[in-house]
Amino acid sequence: MAEPIAEPRSHVSRKTVIRPIADNRRARYEYAVLEDLEVGLVLSGTEVKSLRQGKVQLSDGYAHLSRGELWLENVHISPYTHGNRFNLEDKRPRKLLAHRREIDRLTVKLRDAGVTLVPLRMYFKGNKVKLQLGIVRGKKAYDKRQTIKEREARRDIREKY
Repeated sequence: MAEPIAEPRSHVSRKTVIRPIADNRRARYEYAVLEDLEVGLVLSGTEVKSLRQGKVQLSDGYAHLSRGELWLENVHISPYTHGNRFNLEDKRPRKLLAHRREIDRLTVKLRDAGVTLVPLRMYFKGNKVKLQLGIVRGKKAYDKRQTIKEREARRDIREKY
């Protein structure tokens, strides 16, 4: 008796679940976002556990290029409360993971005066921690006032209807 030929399994694409951790609302007010980029982070186990509790502050953070690598500075991840001696420093520099061609493209874009990299939001994508970086330019005071006017106009329209 001939055995049935096994059909190849179709690769079932699972929808990756995105769970937000933190959002840098101040950055969208202070800066005009020119472009954004998704990167990964190099973290320790206790840092990931602390992120699951939402213990992160992005507001003062920034990213920079150093020797061809992306680094995240000044982002506060609180030490894990049930951690041990392996808890790391809360504001240590963290390496960001991006493809070489993305880093090369960023190098060219960051040569412009007044442009910097700022973390916009942090989230879990599946079981990986991802960071959305923004290539931003600082807003002037009148730009900030214009942003406030637009936000209030949208709020008024929403309340009327």
